[in-house]
Formats: sequence, structure tokens, C-alpha cells
Amino acid sequence: MSDDDPLALGEYRPGSAAVLTDAERWPTLDADGAARLQRWRTHPAAPAWVHATGDRLSAEAVDRARTPLPLDGWLDEHLAVARALPFYRRMTGPRTLDDFPLIGRADLVADISAFVPLDADLDRMLHGTSSGSTGAALVIPDDVEEVARGFYLLVRLVREAGVDWEPDAERLALMWVLQQRQAFTYVSILSGFAQRAMARVNLDRGAWRAASDRSTFVRDADPQVISGNPTSLSELLTPELRAVVRPLALFSGAMALSAPLRAALEAAFSCPVFDVYGLHETRPIAVRTDDGPFRVLDRRVHVEVLDAAGEPVSDGAMGEITVTAGENPLLPLVRYRTGDFGRLVDLPGGGVGIADLEGREHTDFVSAAGARVPSVDLTQQLQSHGAHGWMVEQRADGGLEVTIAGGDGAAITAALRALLDQPVQLERVERLADLGEGKPRRFRSAAR
Repeated sequence: MSDDDPLALGEYRPGSAAVLTDAERWPTLDADGAARLQRWRTHPAAPAWVHATGDRLSAEAVDRARTPLPLDGWLDEHLAVARALPFYRRMTGPRTLDDFPLIGRADLVADISAFVPLDADLDRMLHGTSSGSTGAALVIPDDVEEVARGFYLLVRLVREAGVDWEPDAERLALMWVLQQRQAFTYVSILSGFAQRAMARVNLDRGAWRAASDRSTFVRDADPQVISGNPTSLSELLTPELRAVVRPLALFSGAMALSAPLRAALEAAFSCPVFDVYGLHETRPIAVRTDDGPFRVLDRRVHVEVLDAAGEPVSDGAMGEITVTAGENPLLPLVRYRTGDFGRLVDLPGGGVGIADLEGREHTDFVSAAGARVPSVDLTQQLQSHGAHGWMVEQRADGGLEVTIAGGDGAAITAALRALLDQPVQLERVERLADLGEGKPRRFRSAAR
């Protein structure tokens, strides 16, 4: 990012927000950890790191963060905490879960402090930002131990999949990859994982000083596990990155992961690909390693599926996913409307799953005969013909404007015409990144 870049944002300039010392960022940092930190900060092929951040964990906090929170009786305790929040003290105290009103992102944007417990330990607070699919910016209070516990959730999921994830020489334990014009990037130390390093890295070619630096840095970092969204993970399939990474596992989140992209990643790297469903506000909710339903995690999370009036749908019916989330002590949410849609199903062998998940994009299209066609029907066609990602917009006159990343354009055009009997104008791009930055809506319809 050059100094005369008209689109440059000050918050993304290197060092603009660094305020703590390394001793404050990592209270248990030892000589080996400090050496790793310095190595990756000053690696000759490293990008210009934008930020500096650490886990801020004491030795006692490290031990606590390794252990999942107990689940026995958690919901009753959670509701007791919620009743004392400023937001609910304005109304007659709700007694049971069903008594609590539904809330949404707009409530948090209006007054996030009304959802923070009055006795919260603010010394443990970090803050993260979330733009959301609506673009309404939100600063979220994060708890340092809960953030660290999220890393150990990843470790547990990888190990449960039969993969031995332990510190390995000087490999980065985790690389969090992005693919966007400007991003917060940094190197950090995982205090409880033998003080191994992790990094948040922007794979956008404009983030690197020289064209070869990206593959050189990723090769030398040799990350054990890579996390990102479908756009950034798909960048790993480019020849220069595919040749240098050998992950134990991949984690995808934030956006819908298509079946063809999952298959391409599995084939390229011969490792499990975890598709995680969650929001910054709620933390991870559910996960899957195939194209079946998402398994609701054994965490402090309770999922309801509601209709447009806020009432429970019949068993197995489609509705809005509404979450009660108790992992983050600084933001105890009750009945939070996600804007995502799906069905609750019983899983073989026990547990609850979310099927037919359509993140923030449960859109009905209109056929030429006036029939309503759910977006999941389009998803099936797009995936079956190899699209890794897409944007589909139906104009008021019924015609479709479609952009696909990868896939068979002729077959998709024919399938969508057969499904809706509407005109289809299709453009094909090669990479998910070519669909645009951020989280583009996959489906829109102006037809009525």
C-alpha cells in the first residue's frame, strides 16, 4: 500500500495501533518464544506487519484456556447473568428462555454496552470489529481467555478427526489467511502451545514487497494448520502456494464453502477441511467435515429455528437460526437472530445438526410461471457443475445476472434456465477473489 494510495485507510498503516509492550502482550514469554517472534517479524520475505497483538495470558490463564467450559447447568446460569444486563432491566424480568425477547445485530449496534455485565472484568477485554453482511460496523468486547479457548477448540477438532496436532519444530502452529486489499496482519505467540508462533497473513499480491515474497514466506513458515474463508483458502490452490504448503488441516469460516471447493482443497492437500459456522458475536456454533448437516458443537451454545413471526417452526422445517451463546463472558447473548436460515435435524449417533444452511441468503427466486424457488435449489445446481463461488441476482423482470468463480458456465446457464425458465446472463471468473472483497451476497432477487 503506497503512501499516495487514495484508498488507503490509516488504521491499516503498520504500527498505527500498537500500544502495548511485548511483556504486556505475552506475560509468560520465554527466550525461545521471543526468538520466534523476532524471526517472523523480521523475516526477509515477510509483509509489512500492520499490527502487533498478543494473548495477554498469565500462566494461570493459559491453564484455564486449555479446558472447555463446563456444560452442566450452563443455560440456567447464563440466563441468570442475562437478566441483570442493562438491556433487560428495562423490562419485566424474563424467567425462562422463551420469555426473553428476540434480539439482533441492530440492538448491539445501538448500544453494545447494554449487553455487557456490570461486574465484567474489563481488564480481560480485547475488542474486535465486525462489519457484518449489512455493513453496520460493530465493535465487540472479546475476553482474552475465551479467544485463547477458541484456538484449543480447533486443536480438539483436529485431534478428534484423527490428526496429531502437536508443536512441530519451528513450523507456524497456525496461519490465518485473508485475501483483501487491506487487512490487519500480525505475528503472535501461542503461549499455551509451547510458545509456537502464529500469523495473520494477507495473501493479496499487493500486500507483498516483491512478487516472490508471498510463496517464500509461506514456504518458510510451513504452517501446520491454515484458517481462512473460502476466498482466501482458494488462493492456496494457485500453483506457487499449492507447491509449498502441507497443512494438517484447513478451517473455513465466515462465508459458505461450496462442495466443489471443499473437494478441490481436500484433493490438493490430503487433509480434513473443517467448515465452521458461527458469527463473531456468537463464536463457533457448528462444524462439518463433509457436505452433510453442520454438527452443533458441544459448547455453551443453544440453537433455535424460528419463523418470520419469531415462533418455533415445526420439527425439521426451515427457519431463521437464533442462538443463545454463553462462551464469551463479556457478551452473554440470549436469543440472538443471526439472519441465517436452516433446519434443525437429529444426527445419526446423537447430537443436533443444522441442515440446508443458507447464511444470510435465504432468498426465493421466481420462475416464469410464478413459482417460488428457494436459493438452496440454485446452490445444488451451481455446486454440481463445479462452481467454487457465485453471485446470482434476479432482476425485477425475472432475468438472472450470474457471476461464477470456476465451474462449467454453459452447464450452469442451462441448469438455471431449466430450473427457473428465465433468461440467464452469465459471466465466469477464475478466482473467488475476482467476485470482490469482503463477503458478497451470493443471492439477491428483486422479482415478486
